[in-house]
Amino acid sequence: MADPEVRLGGSGLADEGDVEMAGGDEGAEVIEIPDVVGEDTVAEGGAAEEEKPAQRVTFIDYLKSPMIELLIGNGDAQTLLMAHKALLLRSPFFTQKLSSPDSKRIELVHDDLDAMSCFLEYLYTGEYFPHKLPGGSLEVDPMEPKTDESGAQLLKHARVYTLAEKLEMPTLKSLAHSKIHLVNSTAPAELAYARYVYSHTTRNDHTIRKPVASFWGQRSHVLRHQTEGTFRDMCMDFPEFAFDVLSFVLDAEEKRTSRKGGGAVEDDVGRSAKKRARGI
Repeated sequence: MADPEVRLGGSGLADEGDVEMAGGDEGAEVIEIPDVVGEDTVAEGGAAEEEKPAQRVTFIDYLKSPMIELLIGNGDAQTLLMAHKALLLRSPFFTQKLSSPDSKRIELVHDDLDAMSCFLEYLYTGEYFPHKLPGGSLEVDPMEPKTDESGAQLLKHARVYTLAEKLEMPTLKSLAHSKIHLVNSTAPAELAYARYVYSHTTRNDHTIRKPVASFWGQRSHVLRHQTEGTFRDMCMDFPEFAFDVLSFVLDAEEKRTSRKGGGAVEDDVGRSAKKRARGI
């Protein structure tokens, strides 16, 4: 009886060809010896290593990054600010601006200084002043009156909102929008805020425009008398504002009528399309 032929699996000489033992008769029994990978065995593709967990980025890592100059505004009001590059890279806008290794200064001549300082405060601390309090109110600013009569407090957060939109920072944008609704204000202040919103946001930005239209749609019959004619100017300067307010009023009336009379709204719409008799 012929000795069995032994074939070694895996790497080594077995990869070069069969190892014949004791004459290698054609009818020899073949015994396959499988690979066994143990602690001391080298696996295919290199030494077996345990996956290392991703290294946590600490705050000091941010502070070790290079400083970037931010030139805000223009003319006599131009101001130079400094920020760490690693923090700025959280914004896709700045990631693109700093794509070149030689980028050390960014000019932002059309941006608001106070809004940019709020953005930087948010980058470093996760909030900006005045902070939101747990009870659903804003931290008291001793430099500002309790009621915003000029629109300054509303505009502060509105400018942060539009800057966050530009810098592609959705969380900051949401934070600024939530603070807008926590400001106590007068009709002139709300109108100044509405003017800013309709001059600095796009038509499709329903997040900030819809609440403005809703506010004036519910109160315009009263508040327009408190704005000394500026409500009319606002409607003339921004027809989209007038249309949005009118749409809100008409939608509310339609819903009210529908709740009262069922299909009465559809009947009215149908009759309005008919040609009126001459002389009426």
